[in-house]
Order: sequence, then structure tokens, then C-alpha cells
Amino acid sequence: MSINLSVLLVILGCAIVTFIPRIIPFIVIRNIELPKIVVKWLSFIPICIFAALIVDSFIIEDESLLSVDWSVLAGIIPTLIVAIWTKSLSVTVLVGIVCMATLRFLF
Repeated sequence: MSINLSVLLVILGCAIVTFIPRIIPFIVIRNIELPKIVVKWLSFIPICIFAALIVDSFIIEDESLLSVDWSVLAGIIPTLIVAIWTKSLSVTVLVGIVCMATLRFLF
């Protein structure tokens, strides 16, 4: 298998372009003391993103009407219970993946 140099350079360039905007905010923010209200506001961002992803997956548009995808909602409910009970993101994600895989396997 041969590697074309131009393809390799394009891949490395894409990696650098993707890496820079993700790492620069962490480097800049690391040395700045943010006000507590900003830190509290930033703590809600993962929850908002997670909620947006979940709502987008279980509400479906059907002939200009909104309806609920019950199979997805059936996977969300045990995942939400585990999230409230454990307060662990990794356990919640794992339970969600297992629930959705099980539901998609069965239905």
C-alpha cells in the first residue's frame, strides 16, 4: 500500500485545523479566573446539548405534524432514571447505548 504525499498532507492539515479551534479555548481559559456566574452558566452547556440531542431524536415530523418516536422514548426513560440515580455521565451513556441497541435489536 502506497501513501500519496499530498493526501497525507491534506489529512495532517485537516487534523491541525480541527485541533487548533478545540485546544486554543482550553489554553486561553486555563490561565483566566472566570467569575462564578460564568462558571455556573458554562456548567449548563453539556446538559443543554444533551437535551437538544435527545429531543431531536425522539420527536419526529410526520406530514407536518410532530409525533413521538416511542421506541426512542422507551430507551430514554431508563437512561434518565439511571442518570438521576447515579449522576454519572459515563454510566448514563453506557446505559443509553445498551437500551437503544436492545430496542433496535428487538424492534
